[in-house]
Amino acid sequence: MKTDWIENWAKLLVNYSLKVENGSVIKVRGPVVAAELIAKVYEELLRVGAFPRVNTQLPGMSEIFFKNAKKEQLSTLSPIDLYEAKKIDGIISIGGQNNTRELSAVDPAKQVLAMKTSKPLSDIILKKNNWVITLFPTAAHAQDAQMSVADFEEFVGKAMFLDKKDSVAAWKKLSKNQQKLADRLTKTKKVRILSPDTDISLNISGRKGVNSDGHRNMPSGEAFTSPVEDSATGYICYTYPVVAYGREISGIRLEFSKGKVVKCNADKNEQFLKKMLNTDKGARFLGELGIGTNYGIQNFIKNILFDEKIGGSIHLAVGKSFDDCGGKNKSALHWDMIKDLRKDGELYFDGKLIQKNGRFIDKKLDGLNK
Repeated sequence: MKTDWIENWAKLLVNYSLKVENGSVIKVRGPVVAAELIAKVYEELLRVGAFPRVNTQLPGMSEIFFKNAKKEQLSTLSPIDLYEAKKIDGIISIGGQNNTRELSAVDPAKQVLAMKTSKPLSDIILKKNNWVITLFPTAAHAQDAQMSVADFEEFVGKAMFLDKKDSVAAWKKLSKNQQKLADRLTKTKKVRILSPDTDISLNISGRKGVNSDGHRNMPSGEAFTSPVEDSATGYICYTYPVVAYGREISGIRLEFSKGKVVKCNADKNEQFLKKMLNTDKGARFLGELGIGTNYGIQNFIKNILFDEKIGGSIHLAVGKSFDDCGGKNKSALHWDMIKDLRKDGELYFDGKLIQKNGRFIDKKLDGLNK
């Protein structure tokens, strides 16, 4: 990636995405393949007077762990990790893999157990509300996206507005427009999503809409809320596959009654889907309704950080809901699944058509269309 884009990226993460003050203890974690960005973030944190703690991971370590870890190791939370989570002021998580299917042969039961074990750590970080996730472009991710490495690097950079002279100003502009949608979600009681293969209704009355404008995800570009737990009724066929835990689950269809998934099917890896939905009592209920507004992201690339932000899409996540939204569903799982509404899709708020074929038709929200 271009050197000036890397520098711009580091400054964006430190000076916009996170709240970093003089003396802040900030953890930076990421793979060796992202060393160039990690180094620039480290440099920028020092420049603003923070105390960075860097944690890097070698290729293949996740696979080694799951293949060799005993049950005790999978179910024991490190007291050192717990102490660190409590003491740090914020965290910058940089993703990036040399092999996105590294964990495809791992027993899903091990993954579920490790996920449950680490939940107290994620709960602490979420409560601090000072974290950001980003993705460094690699050849493996470019291959998933069916792009050359150079094209994928450009795609990633433009999705974060790194090509802009002032990327912070660009994010602030998007934030202002998105706030109108977040406010609208807060005032809405009932949402209906409709297409030839989908008809699902949700109650979001009393729930707060949140503006995701680059402070937790980078890139971002969505407004979201948490549905009332027992409200989801109907069915949805997700457009794109879910790529998670080293697997690809495609052709997902979920049917809801009184908020709960009562029937689930998938064309590929259906048994893994069912395994994850049985993670715990909350895994079969919805934790999130998100509306993608980043029209700079038009292609599905098999990476949820980007895919859920596609302008003209929505995502309904099963599992853990958001406290900030007033959500009450508890789960170790939070699994985003995407529905593309850009072709024959309609989105209704309290019976009023808000979006058709991926474009906002409500004049107050027109600023989100690009």
